[in-house]
Amino acid sequence: MIDPDVKLGKNVKIFAPDLVNIFGCEIGDDSFIGPFVEITRGVIIGKRCLIESHSFLCTAVILEDEVFVGHGVMFTNDLYPRIGRRVNYRTTLVKKGASIGTNATIIGGITIGEYAIIGAGSVITQNVEDLAIYAGNPARKIRQFEDYEVMLEYMGKKQGSIL
Repeated sequence: MIDPDVKLGKNVKIFAPDLVNIFGCEIGDDSFIGPFVEITRGVIIGKRCLIESHSFLCTAVILEDEVFVGHGVMFTNDLYPRIGRRVNYRTTLVKKGASIGTNATIIGGITIGEYAIIGAGSVITQNVEDLAIYAGNPARKIRQFEDYEVMLEYMGKKQGSIL
């Protein structure tokens, strides 16, 4: 279901429109939304983002441009969920070029830095620095890069070593 108040940019691809729940959000140009994704009201998704299947983006999540969200990623923005009280939503900002691995959980009210990488299954409970890799539960910084080119070189070597 895609609510009529959803603002879709140019060339947005929703893989299976009948298999998503998208309400009152903005999705930027050239972004991709996989099946079984739910995006709630007030979410802002930048340009050229990729959101894989079974992910949940809740109110007050902002993705800047070129963010990757892996399969089954869960964003939450209510630290103390309860019935019968007003929810105080905490904004989560994911900066340009960040990548969030499969089944990561992002606890609201934090910022994930530019080109940061979140390992699969990680639980993010604190701000994540630019150009860094975080992994674990709770996630900890496991590597920091001085610039984007060095990060790309490192990732290229790692990907080559597992093929």
